[in-house]
Amino acid sequence: MPLALLALTLSAFAIGTTEFVIVGLLPTIAHDLAVDLPSAGLLVSLYALGVAIGAPLLTALTGKLPRKQLLLGLMVVFTLGNLLAWQAPGYESLIVARIVTGLAHGVFFSIGSTLATGLVAKEKAASAIAIMFSGLTVALVTGVPMGTWIGQQFGWRETFLAVSALGIIAFIGSLLFVPRAISHTPPAAVLQQLTVLTQPRLLLVYAITALGYGGTFTAFTFLAPLLQDISGFSAGAVSLVLLVYGVSVAVGNIWGGKLADRHGPVVALKLIFLMLAAVLLALSVTASNPWLTLLIVLLWGAVAFGNVPGLQLYVVRLAERYVPQAVDVASGLNIAAFNLGIAGGAWAGGLIVANLGLIHTPWIGALIVVLALLLTAWSGRLDRRDPDVAQARPAGTELAADPS
Repeated sequence: MPLALLALTLSAFAIGTTEFVIVGLLPTIAHDLAVDLPSAGLLVSLYALGVAIGAPLLTALTGKLPRKQLLLGLMVVFTLGNLLAWQAPGYESLIVARIVTGLAHGVFFSIGSTLATGLVAKEKAASAIAIMFSGLTVALVTGVPMGTWIGQQFGWRETFLAVSALGIIAFIGSLLFVPRAISHTPPAAVLQQLTVLTQPRLLLVYAITALGYGGTFTAFTFLAPLLQDISGFSAGAVSLVLLVYGVSVAVGNIWGGKLADRHGPVVALKLIFLMLAAVLLALSVTASNPWLTLLIVLLWGAVAFGNVPGLQLYVVRLAERYVPQAVDVASGLNIAAFNLGIAGGAWAGGLIVANLGLIHTPWIGALIVVLALLLTAWSGRLDRRDPDVAQARPAGTELAADPS
């Protein structure tokens, strides 16, 4: 496996930790800053909005920059954003810090996905994306539980200080291992790149992405208070449950990539969305039983992020077919769609908590995932009318060397 891909994975680990550790810290931050849970949940939503803005817009504006210099600059912004969160005097300044960090996140994963597919052979494209995104899953396995534990033991501010150290390590990894001259397709003009938004097939996949993640994060954003208030876990045990979730996510991410490689993204996505909806429905029934909840969380992790490789590969294939001059931006818009879903799901979850209660977040999330499943089936039908989509070569693979 190319060392450059491992460097991307290292950066994804640092970014994934800061994105998801907030979930385990919500009760602590809400108490310390004297805000309610829905307000604390906005720290998830507004971070995701920063990603959504940064992914398409800043990816387009930075298209002419050398890839390595851009990656290094992004890790500098990421580290500074977390240092700002560490020193944030109040709720509003913490929001600013989260948005700044989210902007760097969006551009990183926009260019990272297409670079990952360009480092391997076509038939390994989904697996390459899965390996890069495994940085997120490893963050869920180790970074999020450890960050949650640090926040509970020493204060949530120290968690962000620790994440800043991860940013420095990721910067060093990129500096050492990412090649200085990374070939990429010369960017088109910004307005031409934004023609991506005029392609109905891509817009459909973006809707699938947003709904799939909106359903997940309607429940996941408030997992820590649900575990404490309904399932009866202690605050210290929450970090252990998140560890179980993260281990399962790591397995599910790789499984999802292999499934997409073997059967195609549409088949993989339909199966994963079906399983995800079933798990969220089950959580609504079993949440009051801690042992059953632990089992459901284990199953939830296996399918929650397994759709990432398939969704990214699907977008890259469709972009190569319909907007070959703007594949990076198309990929970036899918990162935006992921995070619009996260933002919308966290916001909807906050409304549900405020008006209905914590226990209602999983089953409502399941209904949202069902909508993503129905749109995936529709998109698959459209693909059968255009067989060239299945044969489209992901952008950048003409530079790939077969690692076998």
